[in-house]
Amino acid sequence: MAEDHDFVTFIDDSEPALPAEAPRRWKIVVIDDDPAVHDGTRFALYDYTLHGQGLDIVSAYSAEQGRAVLREHGDAAIVLLDVVMENETAGLDLVDFIRNELKNETVRIILRTGQPGQAPERRVIVDYDINDYKAKTELTADKLFTAITAALRSHQQLQKLVETRRGLEIIIDAASTLFDFRSMQRLAEGVLTQIASLLNVDCAGILVLREARNGEAFSILAGSGCYRQYTGSRGLNPELQQLVEQAFARRRHAFHARRSLLYIRTSVGREIVVMVETARQLSETDRALVEVFCSKLSVAFENVILYEELQAANAGLEERVRARTHELTQANERLGAQWERLRRANAFKREIIGTVAHDLKNPLGVVMGRCEILKDIVEGAPVGSELAHEQIRHIEESGRRMLAMVDALLADAMEDALDITLRLERIDLGRLVRQVVETGRPAAASKGQTLTVSAPESLMIEGDADRLWEAIENLVSNAVKYTPAGGRIDVSAALAGAEAVVAVRDTGPGLSPEDVARLFGRFQRLSARPTAGESSTGLGLSIAKKIVDLHGGRIAAESEGLHSGAIFSIALPLERSA
Repeated sequence: MAEDHDFVTFIDDSEPALPAEAPRRWKIVVIDDDPAVHDGTRFALYDYTLHGQGLDIVSAYSAEQGRAVLREHGDAAIVLLDVVMENETAGLDLVDFIRNELKNETVRIILRTGQPGQAPERRVIVDYDINDYKAKTELTADKLFTAITAALRSHQQLQKLVETRRGLEIIIDAASTLFDFRSMQRLAEGVLTQIASLLNVDCAGILVLREARNGEAFSILAGSGCYRQYTGSRGLNPELQQLVEQAFARRRHAFHARRSLLYIRTSVGREIVVMVETARQLSETDRALVEVFCSKLSVAFENVILYEELQAANAGLEERVRARTHELTQANERLGAQWERLRRANAFKREIIGTVAHDLKNPLGVVMGRCEILKDIVEGAPVGSELAHEQIRHIEESGRRMLAMVDALLADAMEDALDITLRLERIDLGRLVRQVVETGRPAAASKGQTLTVSAPESLMIEGDADRLWEAIENLVSNAVKYTPAGGRIDVSAALAGAEAVVAVRDTGPGLSPEDVARLFGRFQRLSARPTAGESSTGLGLSIAKKIVDLHGGRIAAESEGLHSGAIFSIALPLERSA
């Protein structure tokens, strides 16, 4: 560049600042106390462009003004700095301010001095973090062009390094954050947040998940910005729908002017598409960082998927353990109740035996004695009929007393058997029926009978499990008892309106009309007999009816006649009324 008096003075007719959406421009700060230097710099660089970007030149006329300008324009690419201004070291002090106080390491500093001797080049290059040192006399327009171009390229490379370092730091920090998520929803929201932070721009986006087992169906796990409304839905507007479908079909990243579509696939077959919309087109550095970030996301999604599957498995296992524990508890309670009933039955049996042994001994003695008297009378001389009738009367009275005692004992047994109270709770009648059938299988198998059961997985009613077990078990055991060897017994439970119906169908001897009429009475004996010599007290069906009545239900029997089998059914309300 020529001496100071050779600078051409011109009117600053530069264009006003472009709006935000205008192309980006390189920003250069000129700090010099000579206005002619500012004018000459603008003149020499007025048509300068690099990578399609022009220059914005900002002027400061002192070191103090330079400090204020640099604080305001932290994105400056180059500083053209005079050494001697307010004092001989004003420019060098400003270099120290830029590097140490502002911590700006990417701006390129080119020193320009009109008195080289006052700031020797070697000492300045060694002691100060500057990028070039030029005397004003040697900085012609061509050399200024060359110096600016080299400095801008250096600044651009440094910016990429800084952005890359910042991006990698974000990726490293994001990894620890994303891997901590245990919910697919929160992970999806975290991914959108981290991508916006990685690109250092405000952006809107959606994250879409497609599972291999669902075919072409997908769900929107998260949305940000203007796309937040789609979170949790399964449909997008036609334009976005097409973009997402194309991304799934393409199976690779795609970067467009405003929208970028990122594709992620996990090892378990899940596919993810992330669509982000930014105000600017992503640079090569941005794209590289996004690709690195996405390469790590598949592991994060797999972790969440495995965690959710593990949680589901644990929940299922816990539910099965609870159900099994409940079954065992009920079984233990039934065993306890049965044991108590057996204990009471044994005690009652001992009491009956003692009563029979004691109370029947005297009447039997009378009978035996009178019989001996009758024998002597018959074998001896002829006697009058009055004496014989008297002996017979004594025998009849003793027999009546014994019959009365037997009736009293049976009445006591019946009262004890029908002394029933209910303990109501929510029970699964289907499961109860299956369990009753399983306990009856050995008896059926011993007679070569086929015993089947049909019951839903869940048939909830309100009732006493132990008492209903007793009633249903009575029907099943009766069917086994009266069905001939090789016969068939079908047990079913089903929902019928507001009732649950348990039915036991057999291929036994059937029921006569007289049997049906007195079936559920006390001590009733049917026309049919057990097929393997089993015993029958005649109390079982009456007890079953009592249990069903206490539940507000109905018990019935049907048969087309003898040799046609029978159907016994119990209908129970699903809900007990007050």
